[in-house]
Amino acid sequence: MATKTTIHDIASFLNITASTVSRALNNNPRISENTRKAVLKAAKQLNYQPNNIAAALRNGKSNLIGVIVPTADRAFFASVVRGIEEVANELDYKIIICQSYDDYNKEIQTVEALANARVDGVIASIGKETLNFEHYNALLNKGIPIVLFDRTTDQLAVNQVMIDDYEGAYEAVSHLISEGCKRIAHFTSPIKISIYKERLRGYTDALKDHGVPFDQDLVLESNLQLEDGRQSMLQLLELREIPDAIFSASDYGAMGAMQVLKEKNIKIPQQVALVGFANEPFTSFTDPTLTTVDQLSLTMGHVTGKLFFDQLNSQDKNGPQRMQKTILKPKLIVRQSSLRSSLEGSY
Repeated sequence: MATKTTIHDIASFLNITASTVSRALNNNPRISENTRKAVLKAAKQLNYQPNNIAAALRNGKSNLIGVIVPTADRAFFASVVRGIEEVANELDYKIIICQSYDDYNKEIQTVEALANARVDGVIASIGKETLNFEHYNALLNKGIPIVLFDRTTDQLAVNQVMIDDYEGAYEAVSHLISEGCKRIAHFTSPIKISIYKERLRGYTDALKDHGVPFDQDLVLESNLQLEDGRQSMLQLLELREIPDAIFSASDYGAMGAMQVLKEKNIKIPQQVALVGFANEPFTSFTDPTLTTVDQLSLTMGHVTGKLFFDQLNSQDKNGPQRMQKTILKPKLIVRQSSLRSSLEGSY
């Protein structure tokens, strides 16, 4: 196996000291331009790769940020990561993207790996299974800053960025009621992390404020994936009186419900109206197109990245660490799946 080129190899190649090589690679003003160019040329010839961890130990800064998401193949998380990376790249930082797969043990291992990689900080959306946050507290105890986005917790005294899940749900259900829906079901998650708690609370308050009775049989818990939406819809169709609308805490759950309704020849939205949550790209291509709550993913990424670097700069200057909770206002995207009033007379 080939050995890795070191600064000592470059020094031997040029017949200079290793300390001179090190200074040249770090643009030390004490090194002449001719020496610096010679060192850079030799480093390229010998395929020298700097040891970022060693550099981080020397300088106290790696210019690397760890970003932990439950899964990178969801458009929402991919878009947030893009926003974070755009902010980071402007400041000459790079990001390391890690996936927890909503697995608590995997999340712990990921946090430890990022700490060992000497990242300058961690930006994370916590997994559904995470109820204990000692692994994040371990980072804080080492002086590594953390910012949470979307899936957050008040058990950590860190900066947070999220949308107003309550307001998004409240507006979605109020819209369904304004379209004449009176028996509205809700797809939620049994794992009551804050986003699902708030969406359920928005659902129940909207019903209450508009004088629509709450029915526990219409609240179904699942993992909110496509197949879960299908199974939940099939369960609702077995009721003596089926719902006239579904508000799903995820677009995937709503899409599963849509598939079943179409298979059963139940008209959307005339008989059952649908609203999802997230504004996944596929929602504008379904038939009918799916009404959904936009989580402003790219904006969330930009805001999260800026908040992180504001905090990092504050720490560098030994300034006060004032924790912030930034709440973005969601936007209801009204499409064909819920517009019953525009179809009056076509039942």
